[in-house]
Amino acid sequence: MFNNYLEKMNNVKKSFSIRDMENLSGIKAHTIRIWEKRYNLFTPERTSTNIRTYSLASLQKLLNVTLLYNNGYKISKIAKLEEPRIPVLVREIVSNSSEKHHAINAFKLAMVNFDQVLFQNTYNSLLSERSFRDIFNEVLIPLLNELGLLWQTDTISPAHEHFVSHLIKQKIYINTEKLQSLEPTKKDKVFALFLPENEIHEIGLLYLNYEIALQGYKTIYLGQTMPIESLIDLLKYYNDIHFVSYFTVSPTKDELAAYFQKFSDTLNTSGTSKLYALGHQIQHITQEELPADIMTFSSIEQLINNL
Repeated sequence: MFNNYLEKMNNVKKSFSIRDMENLSGIKAHTIRIWEKRYNLFTPERTSTNIRTYSLASLQKLLNVTLLYNNGYKISKIAKLEEPRIPVLVREIVSNSSEKHHAINAFKLAMVNFDQVLFQNTYNSLLSERSFRDIFNEVLIPLLNELGLLWQTDTISPAHEHFVSHLIKQKIYINTEKLQSLEPTKKDKVFALFLPENEIHEIGLLYLNYEIALQGYKTIYLGQTMPIESLIDLLKYYNDIHFVSYFTVSPTKDELAAYFQKFSDTLNTSGTSKLYALGHQIQHITQEELPADIMTFSSIEQLINNL
């Protein structure tokens, strides 16, 4: 495990194009060039074909400068600050502010630097004024959506994305554990949450587990890549069990109909079990095509409202 971690760290992206800088900071490339030339804020290197490239330190500085700039500091004043003073001011702003935009930038800065302390301080600042639900829906979901785009465009490395995802999962686990230490208040249903075989994208399912537990139901979280056959044992313990799953990449759209039919034939032998399905792949099938015991949802909110 430790060797795998070192391998990821060695693969971390250390050189960024000006387009990467724009994608991560939200500052237009034209403006970055002005700041670079007029105020000497950054010193890019150049490739053999004269293309600017920026170091990880330059990206870190740009994110810091952006946060100060968005908080009313004039760029001319920022340029005159001594280098060590800039991150100090940033941490002061983060600790005193819970605005969504500032928090997302702070989380991105924590990601770039693999800075767990900054991540934690930013989260705690938000938590002082908001519930975990609000933080997840208003800040962490937009952050994850943004990181998904940055990862797809090769702006950040898999190590960056894994680092932040792991910290977010930790917060979901902590808040779910608080709920599951209490006796469920609703006894009419039990929910089992799982991901199908070859499916590993579980943040959405983890959060849904939290939401269902928050509604007072007993949940059984089974996690990633579970074959249908492995779910049969649950039927020995519960009569009215509702399965919940996310279909992000698997099964493929060509396999969905067969998967749902197999689920119905294997796990709904009593006629009381159901499957609630969410995720990207669901767009490829309509409710009319499904067995009666399968229900699809376009969002977590829609599923929770259905409960």
